[in-house]
Amino acid sequence: MKLMILNGPNLNMVGIREKNIYGSTSYESIIAMIQEEADKRGIEVDCRQSNHEGDLVDWIQEAYFKQFDGIVINPGAYTHTSIALADAVHAIEPLPVVEVHISDISKREDFRQISYEAPFCIGQIKGHGPAGYVEAIDLILEHLNRSE
Repeated sequence: MKLMILNGPNLNMVGIREKNIYGSTSYESIIAMIQEEADKRGIEVDCRQSNHEGDLVDWIQEAYFKQFDGIVINPGAYTHTSIALADAVHAIEPLPVVEVHISDISKREDFRQISYEAPFCIGQIKGHGPAGYVEAIDLILEHLNRSE
Protein backbone atom coordinates (compact mmCIF):
# COMPACT_ATOMS: atom_id res chain seq x y z
CA MET A 1 0.00 0.00 0.00
CA LYS A 2 1.34 3.40 -0.99
CA LEU A 3 -0.08 6.82 -0.10
CA MET A 4 0.98 10.28 -1.18
CA ILE A 5 0.93 12.96 1.53
CA LEU A 6 0.75 16.44 0.01
CA ASN A 7 1.17 19.75 1.80
CA GLY A 8 0.51 23.12 0.24
CA PRO A 9 1.82 26.62 0.74
CA ASN A 10 3.44 27.67 4.00
CA LEU A 11 3.05 24.26 5.63
CA ASN A 12 6.84 24.08 5.74
CA MET A 13 6.55 27.01 8.20
CA VAL A 14 4.43 25.11 10.73
CA GLY A 15 6.04 25.37 14.14
CA ILE A 16 7.39 28.79 13.19
CA ARG A 17 4.32 30.75 12.09
CA GLU A 18 1.21 31.50 14.14
CA LYS A 19 1.91 28.97 16.86
CA ASN A 20 -1.38 29.91 18.54
CA ILE A 21 -3.17 28.46 15.48
CA TYR A 22 -0.84 25.75 14.15
CA GLY A 23 1.07 24.75 17.28
CA SER A 24 4.80 24.53 17.87
CA THR A 25 5.48 21.15 16.26
CA SER A 26 7.82 21.60 13.30
CA TYR A 27 6.98 20.46 9.79
CA GLU A 28 9.88 18.01 9.95
CA SER A 29 8.49 16.53 13.17
CA ILE A 30 5.05 16.14 11.62
CA ILE A 31 6.54 14.30 8.63
CA ALA A 32 8.54 12.05 10.99
CA MET A 33 5.34 11.26 12.94
CA ILE A 34 3.48 10.46 9.71
CA GLN A 35 6.33 8.18 8.60
CA GLU A 36 6.42 6.41 11.98
CA GLU A 37 2.66 5.80 11.99
CA ALA A 38 2.71 4.63 8.37
CA ASP A 39 5.50 2.18 9.20
CA LYS A 40 3.38 0.77 12.04
CA ARG A 41 0.60 0.15 9.53
CA GLY A 42 2.90 -1.33 6.89
CA ILE A 43 2.21 1.53 4.52
CA GLU A 44 4.66 3.35 2.29
CA VAL A 45 4.20 7.13 2.29
CA ASP A 46 5.63 9.70 -0.06
CA CYS A 47 5.50 13.09 1.71
CA ARG A 48 5.83 16.28 -0.31
CA GLN A 49 5.36 20.02 0.21
CA SER A 50 5.21 22.88 -2.25
CA ASN A 51 4.29 26.53 -2.23
CA HIS A 52 3.36 26.22 -5.92
CA GLU A 53 -0.11 25.24 -7.07
CA GLY A 54 1.08 23.56 -10.27
CA ASP A 55 3.39 21.24 -8.34
CA LEU A 56 0.44 20.03 -6.27
CA VAL A 57 -1.66 19.45 -9.41
CA ASP A 58 1.21 17.53 -11.02
CA TRP A 59 1.65 15.37 -7.91
CA ILE A 60 -2.08 14.58 -7.70
CA GLN A 61 -1.95 13.38 -11.28
CA GLU A 62 1.28 11.48 -10.61
CA ALA A 63 -0.40 9.63 -7.73
CA TYR A 64 -3.09 8.51 -10.15
CA PHE A 65 -0.79 7.48 -13.00
CA LYS A 66 1.71 5.74 -10.71
CA GLN A 67 -1.17 3.87 -9.05
CA PHE A 68 -0.89 5.12 -5.50
CA ASP A 69 -3.67 3.82 -3.27
CA GLY A 70 -4.73 7.23 -1.99
CA ILE A 71 -3.80 10.81 -1.18
CA VAL A 72 -3.83 12.81 2.03
CA ILE A 73 -3.73 16.50 1.18
CA ASN A 74 -3.45 19.65 3.21
CA PRO A 75 -3.90 22.24 0.46
CA GLY A 76 -3.22 25.12 2.87
CA ALA A 77 -4.59 28.42 1.56
CA TYR A 78 -5.26 26.81 -1.84
CA THR A 79 -8.19 25.06 -0.14
CA HIS A 80 -10.16 28.29 -0.42
CA THR A 81 -8.94 29.50 -3.81
CA SER A 82 -7.89 26.71 -6.14
CA ILE A 83 -10.30 25.43 -8.73
CA ALA A 84 -7.24 23.78 -10.34
CA LEU A 85 -6.67 21.57 -7.26
CA ALA A 86 -10.38 20.79 -7.04
CA ASP A 87 -10.39 19.77 -10.71
CA ALA A 88 -7.30 17.60 -10.21
CA VAL A 89 -8.84 15.79 -7.22
CA HIS A 90 -12.11 15.35 -9.11
CA ALA A 91 -10.28 14.03 -12.20
CA ILE A 92 -8.64 11.15 -10.33
CA GLU A 93 -11.82 9.72 -8.79
CA PRO A 94 -12.23 7.01 -7.56
CA LEU A 95 -8.73 7.32 -6.01
CA PRO A 96 -9.55 8.19 -2.38
CA VAL A 97 -8.42 11.61 -1.18
CA VAL A 98 -8.76 12.99 2.35
CA GLU A 99 -8.36 16.70 3.02
CA VAL A 100 -6.59 17.63 6.27
CA HIS A 101 -6.25 20.91 8.13
CA ILE A 102 -4.21 21.33 11.30
CA SER A 103 -6.51 24.13 12.46
CA ASP A 104 -10.30 24.06 12.49
CA ILE A 105 -11.03 26.08 9.38
CA SER A 106 -14.74 26.15 10.24
CA LYS A 107 -13.95 28.34 13.27
CA ARG A 108 -11.69 30.79 11.47
CA GLU A 109 -12.17 33.70 9.05
CA ASP A 110 -15.17 33.64 6.74
CA PHE A 111 -13.06 33.06 3.62
CA ARG A 112 -11.69 29.85 5.18
CA GLN A 113 -15.19 28.34 5.32
CA ILE A 114 -15.01 27.34 1.65
CA SER A 115 -13.15 24.25 0.49
CA TYR A 116 -13.16 23.67 -3.24
CA GLU A 117 -11.56 20.22 -2.83
CA ALA A 118 -13.83 18.79 -0.10
CA PRO A 119 -16.72 17.80 -2.41
CA PHE A 120 -14.37 15.43 -4.24
CA CYS A 121 -12.76 13.93 -1.13
CA ILE A 122 -13.93 10.94 0.90
CA GLY A 123 -13.47 13.00 4.05
CA GLN A 124 -12.17 16.18 5.63
CA ILE A 125 -10.35 16.29 8.97
CA LYS A 126 -9.91 19.69 10.56
CA GLY A 127 -8.73 20.98 13.89
CA HIS A 128 -7.07 17.80 15.13
CA GLY A 129 -3.55 19.16 14.78
CA PRO A 130 -0.85 16.93 13.28
CA ALA A 131 -2.79 13.83 14.41
CA GLY A 132 -5.26 14.65 11.64
CA TYR A 133 -2.81 13.26 9.11
CA VAL A 134 -2.83 9.87 10.84
CA GLU A 135 -6.63 9.98 11.06
CA ALA A 136 -6.69 10.66 7.31
CA ILE A 137 -4.44 7.66 6.63
CA ASP A 138 -6.73 5.47 8.73
CA LEU A 139 -9.79 6.83 6.91
CA ILE A 140 -8.27 5.85 3.57
CA LEU A 141 -7.41 2.40 4.93
CA GLU A 142 -10.99 1.91 6.18
CA HIS A 143 -12.35 3.10 2.82
CA LEU A 144 -10.15 0.69 0.88
CA ASN A 145 -11.02 -2.22 3.17
CA ARG A 146 -14.75 -1.56 2.66
CA SER A 147 -14.23 -1.41 -1.11
CA GLU A 148 -12.63 -4.86 -1.31
